[in-house]
Amino acid sequence: CRRHGFSMNDVLSLLAYGDAGWGDEILSGVGITVSLSLATLPLGLGLGLLLALAKRAEDPALRLSANIYTTIFRGLPELLTLFLVYYGGQSLINSAFGAAGLPALTISSFIAGMIALGMVFSAFASEVFLSAFQAIPAGQAEAGRSLGLHRFAIFYKITFPQLARHALPGLSNCWQNLLKDTALVSVIGLADILRQPSIAARVTREPFLFFGLACVLFLILTFVSGAGIARLERWSNRGVMAR
Repeated sequence: CRRHGFSMNDVLSLLAYGDAGWGDEILSGVGITVSLSLATLPLGLGLGLLLALAKRAEDPALRLSANIYTTIFRGLPELLTLFLVYYGGQSLINSAFGAAGLPALTISSFIAGMIALGMVFSAFASEVFLSAFQAIPAGQAEAGRSLGLHRFAIFYKITFPQLARHALPGLSNCWQNLLKDTALVSVIGLADILRQPSIAARVTREPFLFFGLACVLFLILTFVSGAGIARLERWSNRGVMAR
């Protein structure tokens, strides 16, 4: 690993933990990326499920609103959505607060990234949930009603377990995209898995080393996520496999 006098010892010193290297900063960036992804996931899943239910509602205005939402956030680039939330959303909130005589509010880059990525995730997840709803036979809900179960019990005991199983493959793709999209928050100053190597590359003038390391870290996260999702899919299909 020697090129233009750059040895393995130089690599190890650059990646050392502490003041002498960049190891602690890069590990901190990994933690920020994982934290942002995990914080965004429940927001995107919950909102996506609500959108899917709205698309199945009898109220045409509710269906139209949900379809407009998903069309917008599936069509806009994720980076533009992030800018709209971080800059535009903050400006709108502060204008409203100023009119009400309240102090200005600052939205952190982490919160802005979570909201923006959650909105995009929910738009795609709603389509996954909608397809999963369509895969469940309507007769099962009718059977639940014939047994005297109310709507919430039918959804919780009959519909949702099957919904989760049918939606899991599509949601796993949404999760992998979410992991990659977290790299976008580096443009608004969040010290994530991409921004820290970017700073290190500029300071040390070793872009190949640090950007290559960022690639490896993203691939590791993808591999670990894939393995976890595969175990979850096997668990969710255990009854089907047994039959």
